Amino acid sequence: MKKHQKHTALARPALGAFGRNEWAIIGTPCGNIKKLASQITGALSKKWKVGYVDADHVQSATNAEADLIYTDKISFHRFDMKGQFEQFQFRPIFNSMDAVIVNGNHFKAKKQVVVIDPKKEESLSRKLDRLTDVQMILLTEGMDAPFGFLKKHIPEIDEIPVFKITDIERIVSFFHKKMSEAIPPVNGLVLVGGKSQRMGRDKGLLDYHGMPQRLYMANLLDGLCEKTYLSCRPDQMEELAGKYPLLPDTFAGLGPMGAILSAFREQPGAAWLVVACDLPLLDKSTLQFLLKNRNPSEMATTFRSPVNQFPEPLVTIWEPRSYPVLLQFLAQGYSCPRKALINSPVQILEAPRADALRNVNTVEELEEVMGRLEAGGKYSNSYL
Repeated sequence: MKKHQKHTALARPALGAFGRNEWAIIGTPCGNIKKLASQITGALSKKWKVGYVDADHVQSATNAEADLIYTDKISFHRFDMKGQFEQFQFRPIFNSMDAVIVNGNHFKAKKQVVVIDPKKEESLSRKLDRLTDVQMILLTEGMDAPFGFLKKHIPEIDEIPVFKITDIERIVSFFHKKMSEAIPPVNGLVLVGGKSQRMGRDKGLLDYHGMPQRLYMANLLDGLCEKTYLSCRPDQMEELAGKYPLLPDTFAGLGPMGAILSAFREQPGAAWLVVACDLPLLDKSTLQFLLKNRNPSEMATTFRSPVNQFPEPLVTIWEPRSYPVLLQFLAQGYSCPRKALINSPVQILEAPRADALRNVNTVEELEEVMGRLEAGGKYSNSYL
C-alpha cells in the first residue's frame, strides 16, 4: 500500500545549517579556530561573500528588558535577540553569503575541516558524529598524520587533502576551488504565459524572425543555458507541447513574479536567466554579455532599463539566493520583481545596445518595429 503523503512534496535547496556552502572547523581550541577563520575569510572576501559563526563565552546584553535590539554601529549593524536560534532562523540571515565558516567546537555544519591538534584529541574523539563530510585535514606543529580513530571513522581519509595549518595559501586555494565548483548552473526561462491584453493577440506567436517569437527566444537561450524552459499558464500546456519543456505557473495570478517563483519551486538549486517573449530585438550577443558579467555573489545580474533607469527584471539572471528574497517580498504584499531588484543587492549592467531591451506591447509599437526590421534597419544604442 502506498504511504499517504499529508503535505505536498517540494524540491528543497541543498542547504546546511546556515547556507549552501558551509564548513565547520573542528579539532583545535577556539582561539585557533577564530584566527584561522579570520585568515580564510579575509582572503576569500576579495572575491566571495563569507560569513562566520562562533559562540561568545561572555554573557552581556545592552538592554536586558528588550527581546530584540538593533544597533546601527555606523560601519556595521548589530542585532541582539533573546530566544533560541535553529537552522530555519539562521538560513535566511546567511542567505546572501557565498560561504559560511563555522566554529565546529560549538556548531555543526554540512562539511568539515578537521584540525589534528593533540590539545583536542580527546575532545575530537567524542565528536565523531559531527564528522559527516570531512573535506580537508590540517596538521598542527609536530603532527604528521591524522589520529588513528579518525582513520577508522573515515574510510576514505586517504583521499582527503592534508595541509599544514600554517599553509594559508593552499588552504585558501582549496576554498576558492570549492566555491568556483559550487556556482549554480543557469537555466533559461521564456515567459509566454501573459494575456497580451494591450496587443490584442498572443505576443508569443508574433513573427519577427521567421518563426513564433516564443520559439525564437527559446532558441536564443538554448545554446547559452544548461536547459531552457517555457513558462506558461496551466491551460496552455497542451498548446505549447513540443521541443521545450514547460513550467506551468504554480503561483497563480502573480504575473512574472509567479513565473520566476514557479521555476525556483521546480529547481531551487539553479539560477534562472529569465526573458520576456516580447523583446524582438534581444540578440545572442546581449545575452552573452549578461552571462559573461554575471555576479553569482549577488541576488541577480540585470540590465538597467533605458526607459526609466530601473533594473530590467525580465532580462535578468536570478540566482538561487533570490528565491527566499522574492518570497519575503511576496509576504510583504509586493508581487513586482523589479521592486525586489531595486531594494536588494544586485549587479546592474549597461546593455551594449539599449534597443535590445525594447519590448513591444501595443499594435503601434509592433508596426514600428516590424517596419524597421523589414526595411533592414540597423538598431544602435538608442532605445527609440
